[in-house]
Amino acid sequence: MNRELLTVIQQIAGEKGIDKEVLFEALECALLSASKKTMGAADNIRMHLDRGTGALKVYQRKRVVAEVTDSKTQVSLAEAKALNPEAELDDELEQELAPKEFGRIAAQTAKQVILQRVREAEREGIYSEFIGKEGQIVRGVVHRIEKRNVIMEMGKAEAVLPEREQIPGERYNPGDRVRAYVVEVKKSSKGPQITLSRTHPGYLARLFETEIPEVQEGIVVVKAVARESGERAKVAVASTKRDVDPIGACVGLRGTRIQVISRDLRGEKIDIVEWSYDPATFVARALSPAKVSSVTVLESPPPPEGQEAAEGPEHPDQQLAVLVVVPDNQLSLAIGKKGQNARLAAKLTGIRIDIKSESEVEADRARLEEEVADGRAALGEVPGLTPALVETLVGHGFHSPSLVVRAGVERLGQIPDIGAAKAAELVEAARRWVEQHPPRPPEPSPVAAPAEDGRVSPE
Repeated sequence: MNRELLTVIQQIAGEKGIDKEVLFEALECALLSASKKTMGAADNIRMHLDRGTGALKVYQRKRVVAEVTDSKTQVSLAEAKALNPEAELDDELEQELAPKEFGRIAAQTAKQVILQRVREAEREGIYSEFIGKEGQIVRGVVHRIEKRNVIMEMGKAEAVLPEREQIPGERYNPGDRVRAYVVEVKKSSKGPQITLSRTHPGYLARLFETEIPEVQEGIVVVKAVARESGERAKVAVASTKRDVDPIGACVGLRGTRIQVISRDLRGEKIDIVEWSYDPATFVARALSPAKVSSVTVLESPPPPEGQEAAEGPEHPDQQLAVLVVVPDNQLSLAIGKKGQNARLAAKLTGIRIDIKSESEVEADRARLEEEVADGRAALGEVPGLTPALVETLVGHGFHSPSLVVRAGVERLGQIPDIGAAKAAELVEAARRWVEQHPPRPPEPSPVAAPAEDGRVSPE
């Protein structure tokens, strides 16, 4: 019987992938639960299964006392000395008991405890296996479809590919073999819950590692990925060796390598750009295939009212923005269909991108020159403003009476040769001029089709 027990434990351990020690402990716990049905509830009983022979031994722990009041938990000093000559008062001794036969109810209790422990050990084993696969690509077989969510079999585990994580237009049938990216593994009462994705940017990055030897070896590094799954993606790569072209390595001879990846993503178009430390250079490359005339890094805009500006290395590029100027014939290409090219470039770089054509920039410059000329003339009409003061104000960016009023006394007082007293006079004079010359309402312009906005944020 004992040999059969050891054989069964070995078989279960092999089939379920569970450590034999876990099964021995589960059996001991089950037998202890069963013994309470025949021996009564006692916290001082211990069961031990010999790992080599399968023999069962029962031990009862008792405290050595001068006078025994409870024979189940206490032993007299004389009895203790008979068992162990070195026993003293208040010592604890374990006394071996004869195993008792288990009844039907006790056996059923033991069976339930063993099954529960085996299930728990199985779940823990599956969780331990897949928690290390978060962020990795796995293969599975489609088992069934539930409310458009795909349930996949992956060895002893089941994983879910939710509808939102599926590439648009893909169809799955039971028995299909599918590759996916492990997004999350978490414990639940029903066992480990494994969530997969085929739309995650990390999936594309891992495909590059799988299909491109240079990425596997670390010669080419995938720095950033931006995707609109099933349609288009941009990948920024960099080389750790000067003599290796990172884009050429990823594209492959006649595009063979990138075509394999694109087919796996249902024909998703993939743009590969070279990564750069310089934000202006990186943005210009990210907007490919459009040609860029210039990229200007703008000053960080002020934070929203009531919020403080983020500082420190935790938010290095949170407020970074650039102005991109492109030739007139490249504007639509830079923005892309429904803004897709600019949107992906913003996600890839993590920078807010404002795209303008050369003619728009020229029109803005001409408009600004006209505003400055009109404002300069208006400043000349403000009482107390000499030509020299007008030039000083214009030189500091206050080229109209309304800008002088908005600047306020404190800012104007910081300008050399003006001071606080003179600043107060200038602001008051400019305020009176603005009140006497209210702005004219804009003339109605002919109805035209709205232009496509080139301002794109990473979000």
